[in-house]
Amino acid sequence: MVGRIRLPWEELACAIDGELHTSSLYRTLYSTDASAYSERPLAVLYPKDTHDVAEALAFARKYSIPIIPRAAGTSLAGQVVGSGLVIDVTKYMRGVMESSDTLVAQPDMKTPTTQEDSHSSALPEPILPSGEPWVRVQPGVVLDELNLLLKPSGHFFAPETSTSNRCCIGGMIGNNSCGSHSVVYGTTREHLLEAEVLLADGSRATFKELDEAEAMRLSRLDTLEGRIYRHILQFLQNPTTQQLIDGHFPDPRLKRRNTGYALDVLYFNWQATRTINLCNLLAGSEGTLAIVLSAKLRLVPQPLPCKALICVHCCSLEESFAANLIALRYHPVAVELMDSTILELSKGNPTQQANRFFLVGEPAAILLVELVAGDSEALKVSADEVVAALQAESLGYAYPVVEGRDIARVWALRKAGLGLLSTLPGDAKPVSLIEDTAVLPERLAAYIADVKQMLAGYGLESVYHAHISVGELHIRPILNLKSPADRVKFRQVARDTALLVKKYRGSISGEHGDGRLRGEFIPLLLGQEVYRQFVELKKVFDPQGILNPGKIVCTPPMDEALRYQEIPAIVDTIFDFSRELGWLRAVEQCNGAGDCRRSSQFGGVMCPTFRVTRDERFTTRARANAMREAFYRLEGKGRFNDSDTLSLLSQCLVCKGCRTECPSNVDMAKYKAEYLQHHYDAKGIPFTTYLVARIADVERLGALWPQAFNTVATWKPTSTLIKHAMGFAPQRSIPTLGKYTLRHWLRKHPSPPSVEGKRVLYLFIDEFTNFLDVEVGIAFVNVLSYLGYSVLTTKHADSGRTEISKGLIRRARRLAGRNVQLFGKLASEHTPLVGIEPSAILTFREEYPSLLRGDGQVKARVLAEHALLYDEFLLQEIQRGRITHEQLPVSPLKGRQVLLHGHCHQKALASVENTRRVLEFFGYRVEVIPSGCCGMAGAFGYERRNYELSMAIGNEVLFPAVRAAGADVLIAAPGTSCRQQIKDGTSIKAFHPVELINFALGIQPPIFKQCSS
Repeated sequence: MVGRIRLPWEELACAIDGELHTSSLYRTLYSTDASAYSERPLAVLYPKDTHDVAEALAFARKYSIPIIPRAAGTSLAGQVVGSGLVIDVTKYMRGVMESSDTLVAQPDMKTPTTQEDSHSSALPEPILPSGEPWVRVQPGVVLDELNLLLKPSGHFFAPETSTSNRCCIGGMIGNNSCGSHSVVYGTTREHLLEAEVLLADGSRATFKELDEAEAMRLSRLDTLEGRIYRHILQFLQNPTTQQLIDGHFPDPRLKRRNTGYALDVLYFNWQATRTINLCNLLAGSEGTLAIVLSAKLRLVPQPLPCKALICVHCCSLEESFAANLIALRYHPVAVELMDSTILELSKGNPTQQANRFFLVGEPAAILLVELVAGDSEALKVSADEVVAALQAESLGYAYPVVEGRDIARVWALRKAGLGLLSTLPGDAKPVSLIEDTAVLPERLAAYIADVKQMLAGYGLESVYHAHISVGELHIRPILNLKSPADRVKFRQVARDTALLVKKYRGSISGEHGDGRLRGEFIPLLLGQEVYRQFVELKKVFDPQGILNPGKIVCTPPMDEALRYQEIPAIVDTIFDFSRELGWLRAVEQCNGAGDCRRSSQFGGVMCPTFRVTRDERFTTRARANAMREAFYRLEGKGRFNDSDTLSLLSQCLVCKGCRTECPSNVDMAKYKAEYLQHHYDAKGIPFTTYLVARIADVERLGALWPQAFNTVATWKPTSTLIKHAMGFAPQRSIPTLGKYTLRHWLRKHPSPPSVEGKRVLYLFIDEFTNFLDVEVGIAFVNVLSYLGYSVLTTKHADSGRTEISKGLIRRARRLAGRNVQLFGKLASEHTPLVGIEPSAILTFREEYPSLLRGDGQVKARVLAEHALLYDEFLLQEIQRGRITHEQLPVSPLKGRQVLLHGHCHQKALASVENTRRVLEFFGYRVEVIPSGCCGMAGAFGYERRNYELSMAIGNEVLFPAVRAAGADVLIAAPGTSCRQQIKDGTSIKAFHPVELINFALGIQPPIFKQCSS
C-alpha cells in the first residue's frame, strides 16, 4: 500500500522474468539487515537480469515508491532497510561477464606523529599502477567466490571485508568496503574502474574515467546524465570548492573517509589529472545515486608467497596504539586489533575456541601484524626486526609468530568478532554506533582517550577491535536498546562522537557507511554548506527521490525504527536457556550478519538449504527473524502458531551447522525443537510427525515379525500406500529391518572378557543400529573383541534423537532422564559409553544437559564427558598405545583409497578428522569429501515436499564426488541417513567406517564392489 492505494504488483510480475514476493513472510525477512533497524518493505524482487531491474525502476517511478538495492544484507548502518521495493541481486545476478585477458572462462559464475594542522588537499599517491588486469561482474557476485575463480590467474580483487564469504560486489561498491589489508590495498573505490548503472529516470549510463573534453560534451546533453555532468563540472570549477574541502572534509591522508558523498576525492582527481570518474561518487553512495548493473574491477597480483602473522600480546589497549605505530614502520600488509572482550567471548564458541591456539595468558589486547616476503629467510628477518623494535620499547609481553595454514585460523577468529559480540548474555549488547569512526593512526591514542572519557560520563563500557593500522577501531559501547534510557544515550553518544571526530579531522564513516545511523550527524561533522552540496547532488541524480531514500541525506532520526523491543513475556521452556537469559534472547543473538549465507565452496555445514537455493528464506537468519517478529507481533500461544515461522522451520534440516559455525552461537536446531513443542502443545501433534518421532516403537513392533514387516515395506502396493500416508516421496525406499536386532545377536554372542591393559566399555545400542543397521553394530563389536576389549550392554531407553528432530522434546526429556540415571552410574573415564550412530550418541553431549535440570543436569554434564563416538574411542586408545600396529594383521586392503563423508552432527559437534585418522591407522588412504549435510537429515529427505531440495543438496558436492570415484575407491559414511542418501542418489553402497575396519582386520570378507546395491 502507498497511502491507501493498493499497488498493482501483478503489473510488475507480468513484466519480469524474476521472482516478485509480496507476502508477509518475505516482507518480514527483508525488514532487517545486520543493523539495529527494522522496517517492512512493500515487496521483494529477485531480478533475473538487467531488464528486470529496469522494469522494477519503471514501476517504482510510475507509482512513486522507493527502490532499495540489496545484496547480502550485511550492512551495519541500516542501508538496506526501508519501506519500498527491495531488489535483491544475490540469487540470479551473479555472473562473471568478461575479463581483460580471458582470466575467467565462465560466462556465468554460479558460485562460485604528523603535522596536526596540515590541511593539504593534494591527491594521495595512487596505490596501484595502471594497466592491471580487470574483470567485469554483475553486482550479486560474492567476493570470495570471485577470488576463488580468479586464483589460477594469479590475480585477485583486493578489498576484503570480514564478511568476504557472503558479501557481494554490489554491496561493496555501495559501502566502499575496505577490509583488514586496506593499509596496502585501500578501498573498493580505488579498484572500481567502470560501472554500468541505471539512472533514476530509467536511462543507462557507464561511469568511467573521462577527460575534460568528454565530460564537457556529455554535460551539454539534454538528459539526466547530461544534467549530472553539468552539476559536477560546476562544483569542480567553482573557486570556493577548494576552500570548502580544505576547511570541512576529513583529512585527505586518512585512507578511510567515507562520510557523505566523495566530492573531495572527485575534486582531488580533477585537480591532479583533469579527469572525472563518477565511480568515485558511486562507491560509498549506498544505492542513493544509481543502481549498479555491472562493474569493471581492477585486479592485483596475488600477495607474495611467504606470510607470517606476529601476534603481539599487549597488557593494555593503550599499549597497542604505540605498538601499532612501530609496526607500521616495517610496512606490514595488515595490523588488526582484538580486545579482551572478544577474546573472552571466543571461549564460548566451539569453532573459535579452537582458533585460540596462539594465545599466551590473558592479554588485554592482541595486535595482529601480518608481513609478507618473497622467501622465508627475508620473512624471518622482517619478523625479527618488528619483534626487536617492540621489545626495545617494552611493548607487549609475548610475540608468537604464526605461519602456514594456521594464519587463516587466526584471521577467522578476528573475522568472527562481530558475531561473537552478539553472544554477550542479556539485553545489553555492544552496539554498532561509534564502530566506524576513523582518524589518522597518529591521532588514535588521543582520540580513544577522549572517547573513553566521553563514555565514562555516560557510565558506559565499550569493546574495541579491528583496523588499527588505518586508525579505524570498531568501538562498540554496551547499550540496551530495549531500554528508553539507553535509547537516549544511543543518540547522545552518536552526537558527542561526531564532535570528537571533528576535533581530530576524521570520518564518522570509515567503511560501514552512513545509512540511517549516521546520516543526520553529517551536518554537525562537515558543516551545513557541505551537507547542502550533498543534498543538491542527491536531487540532481534522483529528482523523484526514489533511490534508497533516507540514507546519507534527509535521514530520519537515528533512534527511530529500532528492531529491538521490550520482551513482552517469559516463555517457560523445555530446553535450558538460562545462559542466554531466555529463549527469545537466544533467538536475538542472531545479529543479521549473514554468516549463514556462505556457499559450499568454503566448507562447513551451515546452511544447506540456502546453499542450493540462494533464497534468503532458507537461511538461519531468516528463521531467527521470523521467530522474533512472531513473538513481538502475536500474543500467548499464537506466538507458536505463526504460519510463516512454521513454514521456514519445516525447511531446516537440523544439521547443527549453525551451532558451531555461527559466531553468534545461534542454534536453530534447538530453537526449532522448542518452538515446535509449544506449537504442538497448542495445536496437537500431527499423526505423521508422531509416527516419525516414535519410529523406534514401530520398528520394535516390526522386529517381532521382521520378514512380514519387510514384505509390507518393499511390496510396491503396500509400500506406496505407506509412503503416501507418511507423506514420503515415492522415489524413496522404506528401510528394511534386520533379520534380528543387535540386542538379539549380542545375547547369542556375548563379548569375551577384556585382555590385560584394555578397557571395558558400555555400548549404547541406538535405535538405528539396533533395528536397521545390525551388521554395523556386529562389525563394531567384532572389531572391539578382536582388539581385546570387552563390550558391556544394558537395557536402556532410546536416544531421543527422532523426538528432538521432530520437536517432541518433552518425551525426549523423559528419555534423557532415564538414560542419564542409568549410565550416570555406569559410565566413567575407565568405562566410557561408546556409540556408533553420530546423531544418537552426540545427543548425550549436546541436548541431554540442556533438557534436564537440577541434579539431573549435573549428572548429564558429567556423563557427557564420558560419552564417546566410536572413532573418538578408537583414536583415544591408539594415542594411549593400547592399540598398536603390531597387533594388527597384514591387511589386503592396505593403501586402498576411501572417500569419507562425515555426518553433519559429527562435523558440528565432534570432528570428522578423528575418523580419518582412525581409518588411516588401519591402512586406508582417506580423503574427506568437502561436503556439508548430505541432504537426507533423518526424515527430512524422505518427505515428499522436501525430496527435490534434499537431492539438490546431495548433488551440490556429495553425489558428484561419489560418482567420480574409481571402481576401487570405497565410500564411507558413519550416518545411517547419509548412507541411505548416497544409495538413493548414486546407487553406490557406502559403508560405515567400522565396517571398513572390520574388513581390514579380516574379520568379515571384504565383499564391496562399487556397484548398484
